[in-house]
This record gives sequence, C-alpha cells and structure tokens, in this order.
Amino acid sequence: MRIALILIGLAIVGATPALAQDQTAPPPEIKLTGGVTLTSDYRFRGLTRTDGGPAVQSTVTLASQTGFYVGTWVSNIDGSGKTPLLRGHGDAEIDLYGGYTRTFSAIGVDAGLLYYAYPGGIKGVKTDYFEPYASLRYTIGPVSAKVGGNYAWGGQPGLDVTPRRNDNLYLYGEASLGVPRTPVTLKGHVGHTQGALGVVNPDPADDHYWDWSVNAEAAGGPVKVGMTYVDTDVTERGGHARRLGRGSTVLGYVGFSF
Repeated sequence: MRIALILIGLAIVGATPALAQDQTAPPPEIKLTGGVTLTSDYRFRGLTRTDGGPAVQSTVTLASQTGFYVGTWVSNIDGSGKTPLLRGHGDAEIDLYGGYTRTFSAIGVDAGLLYYAYPGGIKGVKTDYFEPYASLRYTIGPVSAKVGGNYAWGGQPGLDVTPRRNDNLYLYGEASLGVPRTPVTLKGHVGHTQGALGVVNPDPADDHYWDWSVNAEAAGGPVKVGMTYVDTDVTERGGHARRLGRGSTVLGYVGFSF
C-alpha cells in the first residue's frame, strides 16, 4: 500500500509540468492586427490627398509566424477634383499589400508589393498601379533607423501622366527615438520622389521633389495621439505649393489599434 501511494505521488508530480504546459496556449500561427486613425490631413509623401481636409483611415493585417503577411489600408480622399493628381480618382483609396518581414538580431528586413486602387474612379480615368517595396531597419534600445525604397515600373495605367516613360522611384530614410520613461516617440523622415508621381511643379519637365517631416507621438495601450510637421521643396512661387497642398503644414491625429 505504501509503495502504491509513493508511485501515485510520483505520477502526480511528474504530470504537473506537462499539465502546466498544456494549459499554456501556444502563440497563434496567424495573427490579426489593425486599427483606425482620424487625421486632420492625409499627406502622401508630403502632398495632400484630401485637399487639406480630414481623413479616416483603417488597416487590417494578417501575419504568420513565418514572417509572411497580407493586409489592406483604406482612406477617404478628395473626390471634388481640387487635388490635381487625384482628378477622377473618386472618394476612396484602397491599398492592398503582401510581403515578408523578419528580424535578425538588431536588423529588420521587410519587402513586399503594394497595389493602389481607386474603386470610385470615373470610368475611363487611369488610376491603379503596383509598387514593390523593400526596407532595412536597425534598432539599438530606444533608437531606430530605417532606409527603404518603393519602385513602380512604367507602363501601368495609373502612372500614365506624361509622354515619357512613366515609372516612379521613391527613396527615404527615417530615424526614431523613444523618449525614456515616457510614452512619447520622436521620428524624423526625409524622402525623394522621381518619376511620374514627381510631376508636381509648374514645369512639366521637372519630375522630382523632396519631402520631409518631424513627428511626435504618444501611445498608451491601444490609443495613440500625435502631431506631424510636413514640408516639401515644391516651389512656392505664386503660392503654388500652398494652394495645392504641396507645402508645409502641421497635422494632428488620433488612432486606436487592436
């Protein structure tokens, strides 16, 4: 009887770790994340897409443990015709994306493909295009630096804006700092556009421009709030940049994520 009790006790002790492991659910192979943001102006690479007005933007991403992901991002845009590069594009922009991301120690890599769609566009107006992208990120503690590029090849309907070969290249660099013992992150960004999406100056032969921004964001749980100063080197001659939403501005936003 004593031996039997000892064996039963040993069996219970031996089963306890296994029971604890069974009760701890493994991380999901597929994770769903997303969020909604209200911003006072939708700026795409320094240029307004809402004629300086507010935008509601939402995103949903499905990511696997292997590093592959797919998702979509949606925003209202200016459908009044006042934003030159968006005339005939309708009231909504839908970005579909898929790619692969992985972190090797302090270095993160990300590469994929974007598709810009404008479902409410006027019939006959060429709007949509694909854009592959890639970036590298290096992080040490609260400091992070990132460089990347997006390239849209020529011949796509949404880039058919001049008689020339209408491809587009966007290169950028970013740096961010998490302020110690605060929920605030500071970030700086500078980018350069050349090609079909760079024809924003009065001279149609000028197909490139710079944009830059400085951002401060505070995040707590699922909520974030922030402010961003945005500017470009698009000419202000005759009020050109200011009138078309291509110059400096300060925008604010609030968002919720899950």
